[in-house]
Amino acid sequence: MNSKKLHNLVFILHRYTGLAVGLIAIIVGLTGSLLVFHTEIENFAQQRPIYTITPQGQPLPIEVVINTVKKTYSNQPDVTLQSVYLPTKPSEPMNVVLKTKENDWTENYVNPYTGAIFGNNLNLKSSFVQKFFEIVYPLHYSLLAGDWGYKFLGIIGLLMSFMSITGIILWPGWRKLISGFKIKWNAHPKRVNFDVHKVAGVITVVFLIFTFFTGFCWSFSEFVNPMIYTLTFSNQQQASPVSVPIAGKSPLLLKEQLKIAQAALPNGSLRSISFPSKPEEVLTVNFKQTQKDVDYDVYLDQYSGKVLRVHSSLQISLGDRIVNSFVPLHFGTFWGLPSRIFYVFVGLAPLVLFITSFVMWWYRYKKNRSPQTRELAELKAEN
Repeated sequence: MNSKKLHNLVFILHRYTGLAVGLIAIIVGLTGSLLVFHTEIENFAQQRPIYTITPQGQPLPIEVVINTVKKTYSNQPDVTLQSVYLPTKPSEPMNVVLKTKENDWTENYVNPYTGAIFGNNLNLKSSFVQKFFEIVYPLHYSLLAGDWGYKFLGIIGLLMSFMSITGIILWPGWRKLISGFKIKWNAHPKRVNFDVHKVAGVITVVFLIFTFFTGFCWSFSEFVNPMIYTLTFSNQQQASPVSVPIAGKSPLLLKEQLKIAQAALPNGSLRSISFPSKPEEVLTVNFKQTQKDVDYDVYLDQYSGKVLRVHSSLQISLGDRIVNSFVPLHFGTFWGLPSRIFYVFVGLAPLVLFITSFVMWWYRYKKNRSPQTRELAELKAEN
């Protein structure tokens, strides 16, 4: 197959793949753009309060703060402790998360110096914006169709990645770089349409591959992840350690477990605690070593207090790094705020590309249907 025939084949695959999956890609792209800043939008709409605290000596012991919060739920004997997040600044509140009958994730904001409870996330009134995002989010990842839609969008993500690669191959900038980024606004509308398509495509193509291919990888992670670990000669993440219940013995007191965890990382700064919900689960204590800017998780047997594992954010295999990179690549957080803003426009790209590609197809369709074109085709057939 010569280069011209190969180019024509790639062109046909690019065009009709785009026309076939374009409408679905538009839905995914537009909802993705809406979700880039959905947390900030929801917080603004709910008028989430900002609690500022005046430091007053030493903070209260963590178990004292936890017991203070639990007392406010005395009418719910089955309330369970989920996590505790320590403030990163002296002026910030402590966040005690409980599983209550109202919500599995009830955040309680507490003054760490006095134990005064400011309120919880359930006090925030539900808004139209919050309800709107409750529809947008499942629409984005499953088309509101559950597991079936989740897998279907994974296939769409793979097809969109393929179409993006063929777009790179067809980009006219390979012949002349400047022309690949130029839009002739004073030219015929047909040419302007083509220029908009090629420029919008080349600017966003890499990031479209990031978003759609990571979506495919998540949808079919049961197949993709083992392949990644095999190709990178990496071991998959170890299974979570477990506690061994001791007959007739209750879990150690929190202060005892924190003392053991701190001894494992004497220079670490306590950041959060995740509590076990079952007898065989472990207590997980997260530390931050600010000098090295590294996170550590200490896993403790809740009965014996034995340190079962100390995991560093640096102690991960190449396979783990690749799998973990899917989150920043998909959500556009790899460059902070600038990349998140850019991803809003990346989400609009499928709409622009589909419209311009449809216009190009329509021009070609009208040309092929014109009387002159049909006469030329008949003459060639006769000869």
